[in-house]
Amino acid sequence: MDLRKLQRIVVDALDDIKAQDIRVFDTTSLTELFDRVIIATGTSNRQTRALAAHVRDKVKEAGGKVVSMEGTDTGEWVLVDLGDAVVHIMQPAIRVYYNLEELWGAKPVRMRIEAAAPAAKKPAAKKPAAKAPATKKSAAQASTPRKPAAKRSAAGKPAAPAGAPARKRSSRAAAG
Repeated sequence: MDLRKLQRIVVDALDDIKAQDIRVFDTTSLTELFDRVIIATGTSNRQTRALAAHVRDKVKEAGGKVVSMEGTDTGEWVLVDLGDAVVHIMQPAIRVYYNLEELWGAKPVRMRIEAAAPAAKKPAAKKPAAKAPATKKSAAQASTPRKPAAKRSAAGKPAAPAGAPARKRSSRAAAG
């Protein structure tokens, strides 16, 4: 199967089940074992397993070969080996901890995700914001002026008025 077709199938399968932060990396200059590393995030054990199973099924439907799947027992990090591409589906904490982007991310492959493509082609026209309906104040609220809030010092106590004399320090505070 063509590598571009394979990576497109994988990315679309991941997007179908709402994988987050899908990244594709070209690893041809880093290893001879595979040409692409695809990393995605699933929000739960159930979702990571479902994402891996969906990738496996879509690749098989397209006539591709799935070499193996690892990690389906726990679902925290599921790896799908497709020969030319390796798919890592991880939960957020595991992804941050292992940081595979640093290891394999020298050459990111730019791909559009299908769900975002229609929005990118035709931007939605901006509608003017509707004004919020004015609220009517009661006669008592309209005629009563608001008092300014009391200013507070850095210690959280109300500040002294502007014309007030400065406080004297107690002998204990001066000694300590």
